[in-house]
Amino acid sequence: MTAPPRRPTQRADRSARSELYLIGGIHAVVDGHAIEVPDGGSRLLVYVALRGGRVDRRQIAGTLWPVGDDARAAGNLRSALWRLRGAGLDLLEGDHSWLAVAEHVVVDVDQVGAWAARLVAGRLEPGDLMPRPGWSDALDLLPAWHDDWVVFERERLRQRMLHALEAMSRELVARNRQAEAVDVAMAAVAAEPLRESAQRVLLEAHLAEGNQIEAHRCFARYRDLARRELGVSPSPELGALLAGYRGVPAGAADRAGMTGRASMTERTAGARERAQEHRVDLVSRSRYPSAPPARQGAAAARSHTGDSSPA
Repeated sequence: MTAPPRRPTQRADRSARSELYLIGGIHAVVDGHAIEVPDGGSRLLVYVALRGGRVDRRQIAGTLWPVGDDARAAGNLRSALWRLRGAGLDLLEGDHSWLAVAEHVVVDVDQVGAWAARLVAGRLEPGDLMPRPGWSDALDLLPAWHDDWVVFERERLRQRMLHALEAMSRELVARNRQAEAVDVAMAAVAAEPLRESAQRVLLEAHLAEGNQIEAHRCFARYRDLARRELGVSPSPELGALLAGYRGVPAGAADRAGMTGRASMTERTAGARERAQEHRVDLVSRSRYPSAPPARQGAAAARSHTGDSSPA
């Protein structure tokens, strides 16, 4: 009879790379093997990983186990460390006063944060403009966790991601990769539809691709959403983006509703007026062939209105 596989109980080889994943579900990879993080140690591991660097043990214990005295909180901390090591997750290091993520451990949140910082700063590395899996999960880190320290880190990562997506879209436009720029900008808009800077890069991507109608539609949807949800209108600068592209004065695009309906109405009215003038001119020439053009038009107008008085 074959013995069941043993669960790793000894400390991992610290010369080997280990990976800790917090985005899209908590798990770790040690020596190429995926290991689930036990419930009794997950909060400790996540807290230290999100704080970064060395974290005071008393701060950890007081934050994670606020009920009871310091001795009890310190005991809970030791118990959580024991559970992690018993599961083969020797991912933390420290001494009697502090804990930190071990140097051989790579944390996905740190990698995403570094990627976002490079994009925002314009210091790109090969592959930074390629689509990354888990964008949507990174925009909502640990959604089922409601601790204050998780909520803060979730919002911080979300803001980093949104800034990175906006910078990425602009960089793609600059490299004449407009279709990819639209996709990235739409990801930012989907994450936060009321974020005007995300809407701006989406408009810029559409305009760079020559799709004015798409840009107008996006602006109209955003304008209606902002008015409905917040009771405000988009900034004049956003309207000027489209107005300037069309070569009309800033603000005129927003006054026209940015849907194209107003400008189309104006063009239609102008065409009708020109057609009416052309018809009057034809009538005047047929009835008064010898009259000068100005008198022909006046005579035709009197004839059209029934006025028979002399000019």
